Amino acid sequence: MSEPLPQRRKESARTLASAHPTHVGGRPDPAGGTTHDGGESAPGRGYLLDNARAEAGERFRWLAELFDGVTRGHFDRLGVTAGSRCWEVGAGGRSIPEALAAAVGPSGYVLATDIDPAWLEAGDGYEVRRHDVATDPAPEPGTFDLVHARLVLVHVPDRARALATMVAALRPGGRLLVEDADTALQPLACLDDSGPAQRRANRLRDAVRELLTRRGADLRYGRTLPRALREAGLVDVAAAGSFPVGGLACDRLEAATIRLVRGELLAAGLADDAEIDAHLAAIHAGELDLTLAPLISAWGRRPAAGDRGGSSLSGSLSG
Repeated sequence: MSEPLPQRRKESARTLASAHPTHVGGRPDPAGGTTHDGGESAPGRGYLLDNARAEAGERFRWLAELFDGVTRGHFDRLGVTAGSRCWEVGAGGRSIPEALAAAVGPSGYVLATDIDPAWLEAGDGYEVRRHDVATDPAPEPGTFDLVHARLVLVHVPDRARALATMVAALRPGGRLLVEDADTALQPLACLDDSGPAQRRANRLRDAVRELLTRRGADLRYGRTLPRALREAGLVDVAAAGSFPVGGLACDRLEAATIRLVRGELLAAGLADDAEIDAHLAAIHAGELDLTLAPLISAWGRRPAAGDRGGSSLSGSLSG
């Protein structure tokens, strides 16, 4: 279901290290506080992959390259069309709100929320609000045809509460689509563990997974989504997976992620500067066939009054 990835090409360390895609809105690094050499943010608490960094914008760009085709395919499957009302939870970047706005048109409505909505731009066919799905009540409960979250709940400590909030926002018959990684299902950075550079990449992926675990991420969450949606009261639950392997987008995403968490890796003693520099150099030289954890997409429908379940997923959400 994934869109074809761009042709893999070797690029110099200088080119990749200096690349800041214009797609992410040109937001400068607002961190402003204590940084390590090279601009890595100082270790702290809370969400590991903080939005308040230029690298976050790069991550949004390459995650969109890898997974937006998958997500848009599910929107089509679930009947997002002109006039639909949609809530994008933890939107991060602009690509999915823009895709939803294009699908629903001027007769529909798209709300994009995030705990840090600075990468979003209101006025592009969607409304922007600051919202924490883990603690805040559902906006406009019972009114949305589609609620969607991608790579959000894996980082939320009270996932059941967040799911309940999203379900509460659905109208009867509305659909919830949740997409999350399962990094325990496939923990490797390089499937072909054939040499020292590949083994180093896998060690560093283990280190990043350790940081995520320390911050409360559930690295096995993706596989639980169908059950979680049923337990949240949804019917017609189904799921699918996407698993990109190799390509420029995987390289760029890995480099941005490692730069983003470099300070945390060093502070935790999980890696040293030489190891990180060697890994980034191998990425920039195009030596690694990097991959990601599988993205598990699960969807379900809020029952309508008198609904016996088991109905088709086809048809317009706004109908």
